[in-house]
Amino acid sequence: MESWESVQQTLDFIEKNLSEKIGIEQLSQMACLSPFYYQRLFRRLVNKPVMEYIKLRRLANAAEYLIKGSDRIIDVGLTFGFENHETFTRAFKDAYGLTPDSYRKQPRPLSHFIKPDISMKYRLIDENVPLVANGIVLEVSHRDLLVPRVFAGLSIDTEFSDNPSIDFLAELWHNFHNKKANISNLKQNGNEIGVGSPSEKAGYLSYFVGAEIESAKTQNGFIHFEMPIGKYVVCAFEAEDFHQLTSDALNKAVKYMYDTWLLKNQIKTEPFMAELYSNNSPEGAAMEIWFKIANDYCEMESKNNVE
Repeated sequence: MESWESVQQTLDFIEKNLSEKIGIEQLSQMACLSPFYYQRLFRRLVNKPVMEYIKLRRLANAAEYLIKGSDRIIDVGLTFGFENHETFTRAFKDAYGLTPDSYRKQPRPLSHFIKPDISMKYRLIDENVPLVANGIVLEVSHRDLLVPRVFAGLSIDTEFSDNPSIDFLAELWHNFHNKKANISNLKQNGNEIGVGSPSEKAGYLSYFVGAEIESAKTQNGFIHFEMPIGKYVVCAFEAEDFHQLTSDALNKAVKYMYDTWLLKNQIKTEPFMAELYSNNSPEGAAMEIWFKIANDYCEMESKNNVE
């Protein structure tokens, strides 16, 4: 068994036992590693210290309980291993910027630290060959966009981080869907899109959400994004439902593409990523993420092929 597989086993154990007491010694024995080496390896693979990761996954599950259940806040905290009301409240506020009580009274979408699938870092698939991982099926292909696609929508700048927070992007989508009916010349059977690109503000991401339109006609209250012609790498993936698609599956697909597939194939891309959403059904949900191949990379490839 590879060392990363041992760490993945402990991740699975943690997820199933978030309401139980979990210690480093217990996890390191399960992984057949010394506590010192286990913690170093865990941090390198997961990008979080062990106990910090456990706390963040407990908070993610506690947030769901706060909304769905009627248990007292102290009981929710105790259920997920927090010693008292004060400890739970402080941890929750440090992570999300609001207290459990205010979150229950006025719920807002939250982004959580997702349980990773480490195996995806070590599996390089060929084009048009499905990768089946825990909770996700994805497939990578090359495509040419010959005609620009135009979208009308809204945008915000938000901090770029993997850390838990209020999910401002989910709030942006909600705001857009409330206003979408005011967009004229919507394209029939067109896609909705989410596009992330670097912001002028350091440490921030500029994020646009919109719907496809027939032409770049001026839209009151909306801005335009034009998806440029060129060569793209496209990652299509599926999940069991839309919530899983846009949280767990999207997170895993993006990390796989940037940290593994594009990196190991040495493909240089432009500094933006487009999420294209399909019409989804109760039987499942699907979407695509498009990475535009950098023009200088395309020119280099063409030159190499000629030689």
